[in-house]
Amino acid sequence: MIHLIHFTVLLFAVTISSFGQEQVSPPVVPPTTTVGAESAPAENEITVPMVSSIDRGLAALAAQQNDNGSFGRGRYGSHAGIAALCGLAFLADGNTPTRGQYAPQVRKALDFVLESSTESGLISDPTSHGPMYGHGFATLFLGEVYGMDQGDSRVRDALVRAVRLIQSSQNDEGGWRYNPVPSDADISVTICEIMALRSARNAGIKIPKEAVDAAVRYVRECQNPDGGFRYTRGAGSSAWPRTAAGVASLFYAGIHDDQAIESGLQYLEQAGVIGGGGPMSQAHYFYGQYYAVQAMYLAGGKHWSQWWPMVRDEIIQIQSEDGTWLDHSAGTSYATSMALIVLQMPKRYLPIFQR
Repeated sequence: MIHLIHFTVLLFAVTISSFGQEQVSPPVVPPTTTVGAESAPAENEITVPMVSSIDRGLAALAAQQNDNGSFGRGRYGSHAGIAALCGLAFLADGNTPTRGQYAPQVRKALDFVLESSTESGLISDPTSHGPMYGHGFATLFLGEVYGMDQGDSRVRDALVRAVRLIQSSQNDEGGWRYNPVPSDADISVTICEIMALRSARNAGIKIPKEAVDAAVRYVRECQNPDGGFRYTRGAGSSAWPRTAAGVASLFYAGIHDDQAIESGLQYLEQAGVIGGGGPMSQAHYFYGQYYAVQAMYLAGGKHWSQWWPMVRDEIIQIQSEDGTWLDHSAGTSYATSMALIVLQMPKRYLPIFQR
């Protein structure tokens, strides 16, 4: 069944026009201002093969859930971040912990994430090394759950603690790194925390403007002259996955018309990340497409209308016969959840996908 736009979520989310009240510096405004795809859908966004692919993928993902609410086996079988991404894939279909075909899966994933929340606010498996990736995804999941249904006080309590930990671990440069201490930073972890803070802000949690301004400053300082983004503020080459993360970071920080975004989008469109053989030939394929499709969606216009059909059809093409997607480094549950979040963006259920 093809879902209609969830107007309640749309109206709730679009009232929040920016993450921070001011930008760090006046943006260089491009000649034309684009309208994001959240309010200007492209033609034929949803196709019959896409609906079939999503249905098969959701069913396969549900079958991978463990009794305790986690997903998969082995190294990531008890990973709160992976459980959160899987929960987001079901939320993107319009399910909540109390509504929808996959409400039981969302509820169990939520319980697992909540049980992984510590007194310090960190959401992580005790054995996890570099837990801020997972913490960012888990906080995002809690923010989206709370934004769609504010009836569970446990979610708000854990969300507030998680946000406070993110704030306390932001370093002097304005970014975040693998561990919850304000020392080093990189753009990959930083986007996870920016999205988590934006989701929490959308759901009504107060986020200090200073934290947003510092994060924007850090992201800007990671951009190279070619429009791409390097891994850290120091010298380094551009790459398409972190460029996608960099552009998305600026959008989620409340910046929409800016030369940094335009040059980043141009870099992505020239990087040839569609039609290159999928995850078998591209490092960090699902991670990159997860952020790239969000960047194009928020940019809207020709960026979205040209990018979306290509990435949609490629992800459908590389789906396994059992309905899953495969990533050799992070596992099937990770890849399947990421692919499903990407494919379901046109459903527009998640508050984070609105301005």
